Amino acid sequence: MESFDAVLTAAGEGSAAAFEALWRDLQPSLERYLRVAASSAAEDLASETWLQVARDIRGFRGDENDFRRWFFTIARHRVLDHARKQKRARAEAVPPAAFAGIPDRHDPTGEFISTSAALELIATLPAAQAEAITLRVVAGLSVPDVARIMGKRSGAVRVLTSRGLRTLAERLSGTGWEAVAPGRSRRGT
Repeated sequence: MESFDAVLTAAGEGSAAAFEALWRDLQPSLERYLRVAASSAAEDLASETWLQVARDIRGFRGDENDFRRWFFTIARHRVLDHARKQKRARAEAVPPAAFAGIPDRHDPTGEFISTSAALELIATLPAAQAEAITLRVVAGLSVPDVARIMGKRSGAVRVLTSRGLRTLAERLSGTGWEAVAPGRSRRGT
């Protein structure tokens, strides 16, 4: 398998195969981010993001982390443009049926909620909290990278993420699903 730098260089030189490799790597995270940030326009915004990346990739300079930060900055700008056009900062409310994937308290087989239900639950948070969590957890970006993308300080990103995760844990506590602290299993070990 080629290194990321080699793939990035080839994509910048017009290699369709290299660009496809970038798409395969980043598209799942992009779709999840956009489902939370702008659910009704996620597909259109993904297309717009990739069009800009294709247009501007030749001028990109940096390593893999720089590229991911640049990529999600472009996606975020598409979201902000969409929000301005729609004159609203948040996507529509999530209907109660969206939480059908959360297991019942008495269902011993219901260990995890589905990815779709988790993303829909994240989307119910205030916009900044949802965005911080999605960029940190779904896109896998570091706190400093998320801070640069969101135009905030690292401490603010940590606070947004912490508050959002706490709110999610509170909302899930009444559903029978319990949040698990890092390093601990659901069984309390």
